[in-house]
Amino acid sequence: YPVFLLAGSNQSQAVSSMPGINRVSLDLLFPVAQECVDLGIPVMALFPVIDASLKTPNGKEAFNPNGLIPNAVRELKKRFPNLGIMTDVALDPYTSHGQDGVLDEQGRILNDETTAILVQQAVVQAEAGVDIVAPSDMMDGRIGKIREALERNKQIHTRIMAYSAKYASAFYGPFRDAVGSAKNLGKADKKTYQMDCANTDEALREVALDISEGADMVMVKPGMPYLDIVRRVREEFSYPTYAYQVSGEYAMLKAAAQNGWLDHDAVMMESLLAFKRAGADGILTYFALEAARLLRATQ
Repeated sequence: YPVFLLAGSNQSQAVSSMPGINRVSLDLLFPVAQECVDLGIPVMALFPVIDASLKTPNGKEAFNPNGLIPNAVRELKKRFPNLGIMTDVALDPYTSHGQDGVLDEQGRILNDETTAILVQQAVVQAEAGVDIVAPSDMMDGRIGKIREALERNKQIHTRIMAYSAKYASAFYGPFRDAVGSAKNLGKADKKTYQMDCANTDEALREVALDISEGADMVMVKPGMPYLDIVRRVREEFSYPTYAYQVSGEYAMLKAAAQNGWLDHDAVMMESLLAFKRAGADGILTYFALEAARLLRATQ
């Protein structure tokens, strides 16, 4: 279940482009975590909303051991030891320009310099006690570097979920609103490092590389428009394969249901069944709580 985390206490802000989703401070996240445990949702994924004053060109707040995410991991694992916690390894919430990496003077991503920072971020999260680090940045070679660093720092139980097939999609818009990176990104895009939406073979190459570098699980993102990729990855590699029903997918179904154009519960469950039918071992979805409540009520 993906959640958006704010600094402070007793803070809750509705995400206007994602009906029913709020950015919340850690104290308000505890009841959500408890409901995840009660409903059998195995993992909560944390995404930070970073104050503008902490954003820098190199995103150095990402590896602050006392930052928003490491602190949240420690507190959540203390209270909910049996709830899996997953953290995002990427710089876009932390950079003043909204990109997932460090830029050169021409505004191009510096892959290796970015990877070095991502490694520090992943180690800090692992040392805080996170169960799964999830690099979503799409830098080349970062899975191998993160795996080496985790082993070197004796974080041998921390798993890696690689966002291996992450497309340069228009369906991410509401998420960028939620974490506050949309205004930093402006009219720029991420097409130089995320994947071409028309390309299928590259997805298989990226997955193969990430598995060889030490990923424990691989991710396809977005979800429903890329079910063919989910199926191909699962059949080609027989490896734990996950799909992310992203913010735009969620927002479309919510908006249609709110207007009375679609049956909310029916399309929610049908969309989730589609992921399983395609072969996904697991689904990251903003519908997780609603779907789990519905399943519990109909048992």
